Amino acid sequence: MIDLDDIDRKLLRALSQDASQSAGALGRRFGLSQPATWRRIRRLQEAGIITGRRLLLDHEALGFGVTVFLGVKLATKGRVSLEDFERAISAIPEVQSVEHVLGLYDYRLRVVARDLSDFERVLRRRIMTMPGVGNVEANVLLSEERRPGPLG
Repeated sequence: MIDLDDIDRKLLRALSQDASQSAGALGRRFGLSQPATWRRIRRLQEAGIITGRRLLLDHEALGFGVTVFLGVKLATKGRVSLEDFERAISAIPEVQSVEHVLGLYDYRLRVVARDLSDFERVLRRRIMTMPGVGNVEANVLLSEERRPGPLG
């Protein structure tokens, strides 16, 4: 792990809020030249602290007004490998994230759907028919507050 100074933390905070900002704009904001800013960003990438840049989509604006978190307990881990389940569940476009967790369930999924009827279709026809799926618990997202990362 590399030592982070205040400027590194400010860069990370700014990039986590909007990764499309140019090195020049960030440099002006934090009193650095564009090349110095780019060298810092490159160093953070090489250290594995910055692992990529993602475009966040507004699912609701795209017509997916329902988000559901599913807890999935596999029926028998011996018959279906975890890797097989992860590969199969990741092929379902409505499944936005797959997290292998410790607790009551083996996986936590974030699923988007156009409405509850659409979610029911995805659940019944795509998820519950997968080999190895045992218990499933659904929690419908009512609202979401986006918070900055651990750097503020």
